[in-house]
Amino acid sequence: MKIKENQKNIVILHDIRSVENVGAMFRTADAAGIDKIYLTGYTPAPLDRFGRKRGDLAKSALGAEEFVAWEQKKSVLSLLAKLRQEKYLIIGIEQDKKSIDYKKVKLKQKNAFIVGTEVTGIPKNILQKCDIIAEIPMRGKKESLNVSVALGVALFGILKI
Repeated sequence: MKIKENQKNIVILHDIRSVENVGAMFRTADAAGIDKIYLTGYTPAPLDRFGRKRGDLAKSALGAEEFVAWEQKKSVLSLLAKLRQEKYLIIGIEQDKKSIDYKKVKLKQKNAFIVGTEVTGIPKNILQKCDIIAEIPMRGKKESLNVSVALGVALFGILKI
């Protein structure tokens, strides 16, 4: 693994509707050595509103939700402002006019990777808060990957795992 010693890497899952996608991203985050996941907007958490473990999320996470630290935040913009104050490099994983190839991302000591909703991706007002927008080139007829797959490709490619 090429993650630098003392490097901090976190993931933000914004407005992810699918519980299965969230579980898969917990599993990927664990495999990639991610320090923490922030769940923002309506992204479901490993625990329901009564504090009970969500079986549907646990099924796709295969226990990773027990090992990766996580926190729910209502406002992604407030979270991004806080992370910027803490000197995080904010990396949006998205297709955009301003995006660069994900393989060209240069990491810093603290990095925050953000992905957005399955259908429309990261909203423009949030993309504007990103320091880098990293895009995974598409060669086939489809123009995008499933959000959980895209996060895995991006994390493993950018972190050079």
